[in-house]
Amino acid sequence: QVQLVESGGGLVQPGGSLRLSCVASGFTFTNYAMSWYRQAPGKEREMVAYISAAGGRTNYADSVKGRFTISRDNAKNTVYLQMNSLKPEDTAVYYCRRNGNIAYWGQGTQVTVSS
Repeated sequence: QVQLVESGGGLVQPGGSLRLSCVASGFTFTNYAMSWYRQAPGKEREMVAYISAAGGRTNYADSVKGRFTISRDNAKNTVYLQMNSLKPEDTAVYYCRRNGNIAYWGQGTQVTVSS
């Protein structure tokens, strides 16, 4: 069955960095675009970053452009989200998503940006 397992979240000070990882299994990873979403308390889930199946095309929410970088290692079935210059408003649960006709989600990883 499809599984997406996120890791790498935690508590970081404003201006700090984190790298999230999402390990995928149960499907042919190279056939699917992947995305990172986040959901802050009391807010709707929003798309943060997208990467195409081969990794050649990416897209970002305006709020994270220039600070976050999505990448993937198809040999390791893993998608990453490098987050730099973190702000308190980046605090949220971050989810990995497999795109396609049927979307699959990971369980999420908490990112808290606070001094």
